[in-house]
Amino acid sequence: MPDHFSSDEISEELRAWLRLSLEPELAPAQARQLLAACGLPPQIYQSSAHTLSRHIPSELAVQLSQAPVEELQAQIDQALDWLKQPDHHIVTLADPTYPAALLDLHDAPLLLYANGNLGVLQHNGLAIVGARNATQSGQETATDFAATLASKGWCIISGLASGIDQAAHKGALKAGPESAGTIAVMGTGLDLVYPAAHRDLAHRISAHGLLLSEFPLGTRAMPHHFPRRNRIVAALAKGVLVVEAAKQSGSLITARLAGELGREVFAIPGSIHSPLARGCHALIRQGAKLVESAQDILDELGNVQTAFRLDTAASQPASQRVHYDALPDELRPILERIDFAPLSPEQLMRRTGLLATELPAFLAELELAGCIEPLPDGRFQRLKP
Repeated sequence: MPDHFSSDEISEELRAWLRLSLEPELAPAQARQLLAACGLPPQIYQSSAHTLSRHIPSELAVQLSQAPVEELQAQIDQALDWLKQPDHHIVTLADPTYPAALLDLHDAPLLLYANGNLGVLQHNGLAIVGARNATQSGQETATDFAATLASKGWCIISGLASGIDQAAHKGALKAGPESAGTIAVMGTGLDLVYPAAHRDLAHRISAHGLLLSEFPLGTRAMPHHFPRRNRIVAALAKGVLVVEAAKQSGSLITARLAGELGREVFAIPGSIHSPLARGCHALIRQGAKLVESAQDILDELGNVQTAFRLDTAASQPASQRVHYDALPDELRPILERIDFAPLSPEQLMRRTGLLATELPAFLAELELAGCIEPLPDGRFQRLKP
């Protein structure tokens, strides 16, 4: 199975994932319940209506047990056509390249549409957010912080909005091709850019970073989409920096979500007379770390390497490298769903579709084969080949 789905890898499993994510009557919580009970999407759609009705309403179970309606099939075909274009990807919840940090969300997206370099997802991320109507000084500050942090190995994450968001993306791009890059999490489908004035910026990001969205193609900008986008920005990042924000700013939602997820929250203070400083000051009063320079963040979070994780495999001693060719066939599909980032048993069950009674035996075999290692906190990590 591929690490992710791209233009040359269209399978029935991908069609099933797309259908599950696009079912108009199926709530995300219900989809996750079906995944936990039935396994991967192909198993869901191979199940009878009677079996599915144990977990979802009977009428909906009948709908899922039948062929997709014409409108739904058209959406699936549209996504598959989009996927055929260069550097377009669809990353599902079962893929090793799915960002493990998103699993901290109670409503992690079933799949993500991506345009650009998936490798940037392997870098540590720092979100930079703030006011859409930011001052020139605030935008310059965001650009400078982003450029410095990107050059030190931090992938800059933001939402492609006007003001601070666009300044942060531009700063990360300014750091050059050797930097950690930038990720723009969008509140629309990836075939649309909002605001439209940022089309050129979005094109630059897709060429040197990554555009990311959980929303289906054709999804237009709606007010309720942006809080959903903000939760992904917060979850992807190790920390969130708020540059300028009014007291009722959406950036404060991102900061609150980050704090709830255990991420660090940073804020830049401003003049007591500026309305755009009040949100930052409120965050600082609530425990956010006051920062005056990018070095303050680096002192807190540290410098990180910009090399992709897979690049480090060559430096491992030969005795520690894993020889996947010798792995039994029945173990390979399980291993391919285990990420290089640490995963809990619960996350492993969701990714592999194994039951709690089945998982320990498979993990033991993979550990004996030298493919994974247990960590002191009870999680498991895939070893590099």
